Amino acid sequence: LHVVLGVNEEAHARPGEHWTTESLAKEAGMSRHTFGRRFTRLVGQSPIDYLIDLRMQVAAERLRAGDPVARVAEAAGYLSERAFREVFRRRFGVPPLRYSKA
Repeated sequence: LHVVLGVNEEAHARPGEHWTTESLAKEAGMSRHTFGRRFTRLVGQSPIDYLIDLRMQVAAERLRAGDPVARVAEAAGYLSERAFREVFRRRFGVPPLRYSKA
């Protein structure tokens, strides 16, 4: 439990890092399979789904604060602004720019 929660804290501290289930498992000192199974059981989501939600939460806060979409996409760990816009739209139902002006 503590190991999974510790990795979860790392993801919260650095949401823009290029995390994978494998890299999170390595941080926890577990196999990818074991980590994924334990994380999902404890948190209720797969590590990657949780990380996407976390990144979108951080992105929404930064957009509301007035940060430009390109900077928010990069801070949220997206190499492509287009990919970020697509994920953001799916999550919130509106494009990031419209969200920031609402």
